Amino acid sequence: MSKTSKPAYDLSDAEKRDLTQLIQQGKALPEKYRFILFEDKREVELVWNGKNREVCTTVLPFQSLEHVDEPRQEAPEGPQIDLFDTRGRQIKGWTNKLIWGDNKLILSSLKSGALRRQIEDAGGLKLIYIDPPFDVGADFSMDIEIGGETFHKEPNLLEQIAYRDTWGRGADSFISMIYERLILMRDLMHSEGSIYVHCDWRVNAWMRAVLNEIFGTDNFVNQLCWRRTTAHGDAKQGAQHFDTVDDTILFFAKSEELKIWNTQYVPFSDEQIEEQYNKTENGRRYRLVTPTAAKPGGDTLYEWKGVTPPKRKILGIFEGEDGGVRSARKALLLQYRSTLYQILPRRASRSCGIDNLV
Repeated sequence: MSKTSKPAYDLSDAEKRDLTQLIQQGKALPEKYRFILFEDKREVELVWNGKNREVCTTVLPFQSLEHVDEPRQEAPEGPQIDLFDTRGRQIKGWTNKLIWGDNKLILSSLKSGALRRQIEDAGGLKLIYIDPPFDVGADFSMDIEIGGETFHKEPNLLEQIAYRDTWGRGADSFISMIYERLILMRDLMHSEGSIYVHCDWRVNAWMRAVLNEIFGTDNFVNQLCWRRTTAHGDAKQGAQHFDTVDDTILFFAKSEELKIWNTQYVPFSDEQIEEQYNKTENGRRYRLVTPTAAKPGGDTLYEWKGVTPPKRKILGIFEGEDGGVRSARKALLLQYRSTLYQILPRRASRSCGIDNLV
């Protein structure tokens, strides 16, 4: 007995008829058929005129035009060298390079050319920061002061062509430009690599959507808000909006699980110390905090000197064993009436992690 074959596409007779007519008339198919006819499972996607997932594969040779330092010995002369090595250019291995040219062709050549092996041998590309052009208008002219005189510089041909290629068709041009380059960067990056993309209010919504598609939403790490200027009185000029004083830096990893991350700290400000460590004894500052933590599953309700934690909380300073209190970790405890406090001296925390407001 033969099995009934499952239809290749889940289409009604009316939909089949409409599709046939559209194809015969040479018209574009409605967007919904992309998910029905093709194996494309993406539910959210940024679409623009001219979108193409093919990337440049050109490999061009690099030519050294100038070395800006002198060769150096491979090993330092002394037992220890300074953080910034000033002994000149190394003779073997990877050296930093300033490459002039179209960055799309450069990225393609780095990805598929001879330098790729050198990059991998040096540990791989693990950090990228880019500051792509914003939609600020095509006027690249400027006034330059030299020796007390002011000269007016008009945009050169390369600047005009670059702007035309980037913004000639509006947002479509920009997204197409950055989309292809970001794919090349992702393919060039080490699995532990991260990328920071600097943009402003004009393009940050598109940039976030493009990065989500290329790197994956799971590999989004942070959105940094960079305050680049102080308030400049737009309201006094008649603007009916809040002053725009920040740019956005989008932080993505090639792999959220494998990315390199070193937490950065900054010292507490005087205001933070005054506010958080607001108690003083014998010239030493401290604060009182409740030593509780979120309660996990199971029977973990412990008490200490008759004090029990609130509902859905446990005493975070204790370790339980066989349903009872085993030992207290190193902590200074203070009981005031029916409340238990942990004393946190100033010396225990001299700095705080950097947040996403910079």
